[in-house]
Amino acid sequence: MNFLAHFHLAWPDEGLVAGGLEGDYYKGPLRGDLPRDIERGVQLHRAIDAYTDGHPLIQQLRRDLPQSLRRYAGILIDLSFDHYLSRHWSTFSDIPLRTFNDQVYRTLSAHKSALSDGSRTMLARMVEFDILGLYVDWEAVPASAARVGQRFKRHNPLQDVDRELSPARHTLEQAFLAFYPELETFCACHVRRLN
Repeated sequence: MNFLAHFHLAWPDEGLVAGGLEGDYYKGPLRGDLPRDIERGVQLHRAIDAYTDGHPLIQQLRRDLPQSLRRYAGILIDLSFDHYLSRHWSTFSDIPLRTFNDQVYRTLSAHKSALSDGSRTMLARMVEFDILGLYVDWEAVPASAARVGQRFKRHNPLQDVDRELSPARHTLEQAFLAFYPELETFCACHVRRLN
């Protein structure tokens, strides 16, 4: 899952939301050096990622993608699912998407002092470019993938990914719609265990 999904699944608990961002940057075992509410958010983030990666629907989706994209399937699925969450937002939330995104930015900003440098840098980019709002448009998916691909050492294998990914849009959307309600149920149970 990408940022929007992590924040939605953590909402409305502010610590879980902040941990939803920190989960991408905090490495290694949790040792109690984070504030307890943010540490719980990192735990939720990791549980979401593990549940998603191991889910049969996601494993099948990886196999359904074109062969050349399977190595990068995790990245592409995460980005695509934020797009489909944005597109189907009213199915999953009573809060308008623009309002939700603004509330997330405020929540993260309020917890900024407890976040790592990586999280604070990403938060600044999120707010400056309204990253959560970009995913309503499909073009954000291949554009974000191309930016991720710049981190590869030899060449950027995701530079022109849309040519191969775009024909899979219907498959990605159907997988998202089947999977996300199950993920919501999993998260609700996991959050109860964290409390």
